[in-house]
Amino acid sequence: MTESPIALITGGAQGIGFACAEAIKDNGARIVLADINEAGVNAAAEKLGDGTVALVCDLADPQQIEAMFEQIESDIGFVSILVNNAGIARPGDFLETTPEQFMEVINVNLLGTFVALQRAAKSMVANKIPGSIVNMSSINAHVAIPTIASYCASKGGVMQLTKSSSLALAPHGIRVNAVGPGSIDTDMLAGVNANPDAMKMVMSRTPLQRIGSPREIGDVVAFLTSDKASYITGETIYVDGGRLGMNYTC
Repeated sequence: MTESPIALITGGAQGIGFACAEAIKDNGARIVLADINEAGVNAAAEKLGDGTVALVCDLADPQQIEAMFEQIESDIGFVSILVNNAGIARPGDFLETTPEQFMEVINVNLLGTFVALQRAAKSMVANKIPGSIVNMSSINAHVAIPTIASYCASKGGVMQLTKSSSLALAPHGIRVNAVGPGSIDTDMLAGVNANPDAMKMVMSRTPLQRIGSPREIGDVVAFLTSDKASYITGETIYVDGGRLGMNYTC
């Protein structure tokens, strides 16, 4: 009997990361959750059950990422599904943002994604594993918000990293794609949810007239990591209620 694939989801303690883990678990994978929030990731693993493993890792630290993969490979086996979901945003005035604040976001969202992707791919290539990697981009890879320049830059980078790595890894049978969420009901959107005027603005630019759920992102990620998406690589799928296609507001 073929062993279940091992799926690593970073930023898996809550929100979109946890929803991705649920959806991929439904496809039969063994789940490893990684997050900087120790209490949160342990609680998430307990909730998922079925032997889900929880690991603490700061995705801004390449050494911690390396140690995480070594632990997984030593204790469980080789990762064949990677979801690079860990990410942060640090809103602030553009003219007041320091290089250190800018790089804090880049180090998690872009550098961390690159290091985890490369590390997973090295083991996949060495062990001839036709793996699947999904990076979490955003509609902000295309459309910008002035108070989150670092986030927009990082997600644009993730989009291009996805394309470049997909070309590099295609000869090894490894697929790399990305998902770009729009407005999703997570902690990052909590302030908007609590503000009627802000929510009205979100709805004005969302043709489907609602915010998305984390599971709606998770289901797309699970599809991309499955054999049903076996001829898809280098793509970013935007799950945004139609926002990117809209060139005016009513």
